Amino acid sequence: MTQVMTNMPKRTEADRLDRGGRLDRLKRRPEIGVFLVMAIVIAAIAVASEGNAFNALGLKNNLSIISQFGIIAVGACLLMIAGEFDLSIGSMIGFAGMSMAMMLKWGLPFGLGPATPFTAFALTLCMTLFLGWLIGTIVVRSKLSSFIVSLAFLFFLRGLTEVSFRVINKSTQISGLPDYKETSWFADLFGGQAFGWVYDIWFRLGGNANRAGEQWVAGFDMRVVWFILVAGAAYVVLSRTQAGNWIYATGDSQASARANGVPVDKVRISLFMLTAFCATLFAACQVFETNTADAAKGNLKELEAIAIAVVGGTLMTGGFGSVIGVVFGAVTFGLVANAVFFIPAIDGSFYRVFVGAVLLIAVFLNESMRKRITGGL
Repeated sequence: MTQVMTNMPKRTEADRLDRGGRLDRLKRRPEIGVFLVMAIVIAAIAVASEGNAFNALGLKNNLSIISQFGIIAVGACLLMIAGEFDLSIGSMIGFAGMSMAMMLKWGLPFGLGPATPFTAFALTLCMTLFLGWLIGTIVVRSKLSSFIVSLAFLFFLRGLTEVSFRVINKSTQISGLPDYKETSWFADLFGGQAFGWVYDIWFRLGGNANRAGEQWVAGFDMRVVWFILVAGAAYVVLSRTQAGNWIYATGDSQASARANGVPVDKVRISLFMLTAFCATLFAACQVFETNTADAAKGNLKELEAIAIAVVGGTLMTGGFGSVIGVVFGAVTFGLVANAVFFIPAIDGSFYRVFVGAVLLIAVFLNESMRKRITGGL
């Protein structure tokens, strides 16, 4: 078995795209469509907002929303490449945020004393990883559709979160937590700021200044760093490691992957745990930045994550996708979602219209791409 796995040809994105001339290979790139859409959206918003969407504060706010989308969309993308879906991502965000905030306010479970940002995050991560493992295990062993199993956990986790808030906190919201990022380096890793030197240089060059001539914005939110780390790690895994080969092979054909020694079940379970990790990361950034938690947090985020992955070129049938496409998709969705703040004439509901239209177009384009790649199968 080991020999079979060692000799198994590595089917990376390059292998799948390395056919025909340069233009033909470019057309086969899963992210080419969303890149063009992203370029159009950036140009349109820049013009409509008279550049305000990309001034110092606008860039900070836009990248914050983009990173939120991107963190969970990367996890959804890898899972979809393996041929599975996780509809519990949004509820997992709400559950993780509730867990951390409740421990920070009321202390550790079983009267173990007060919680620190590190212990609250670590215990929450253990719970969410277990839930991700549980979802994956049920899918693998029962052979039920991951759509149905994760849908069940969507309702279960959302209900559990709301009930826990009401029973313990007497409210579905927690606000007024101490600003832990001022005293804890760990909380600052999630709720603080980064890349301040970019804005320092911007200020010295004559920009990033308020009316009093003082520096306007100090840095980007830390979630931008986490998005870069998560997307970078996912890209390396998919394009440079055997694990990435296993993910693609699992999505292509589980039977063929098993015949070649791929641990298909472990791959699928691990990716459900990855989406749980991304949801926890998302929640930690929210809790430690705003010092609040709400049972409604993460609502519909699972659908946005899947939509971004599909628009980014990930096939819903599995076996094909791109982290770069997810990054472009997150940029596109984030800019459109935030456009209402820079272009008052736009009704915020148009964001959903945009998502629906772009998603439908992307599905048709992805299906056309799948037929070209598979020879019409």
